Amino acid sequence: MPGVAETWAPERTEPPRHYFEDVKVGVPLETPGFTVTQTHLALFGGLVGDQAAAADPVVPDLLPLCISSGLTWRLPTAPLAVLAFVGFEWRFLLPVHVGDTIRSRTWTTTKRSVREGGIVIEGREILNQRDQVVQAGKITLLVAKRPPEGAARA
Repeated sequence: MPGVAETWAPERTEPPRHYFEDVKVGVPLETPGFTVTQTHLALFGGLVGDQAAAADPVVPDLLPLCISSGLTWRLPTAPLAVLAFVGFEWRFLLPVHVGDTIRSRTWTTTKRSVREGGIVIEGREILNQRDQVVQAGKITLLVAKRPPEGAARA
């Protein structure tokens, strides 16, 4: 039926975002735990093309880092309005094994306004179920400033 698609369109609502102005320096946020299983290892191995990794009980170093990024979506605050990933410094301190439950603790160490938004440097630690820090580092992001009231959002 011509014109039907034009008459019905779902209303687009902007999801809540945490903007540069909302970022508080030094306030720690901790994600819920996530247990790494053999299935996660197999899926990661398939994604990166390393099926041999799926048989090893030691988790590849990058998998906990990837999981920690995903876990930040489970924080009680809205996700950051990230414009760009600027870089990171990272240390791999202890191995993570299949069956370990990891969580991420993050806090803002520095924030600096720039014309396009703001530079936010976050400290992050990945902890296991024994509260040992298994990975840690700094992540630098370019975060959007809050758009003016009534401004069109892309």
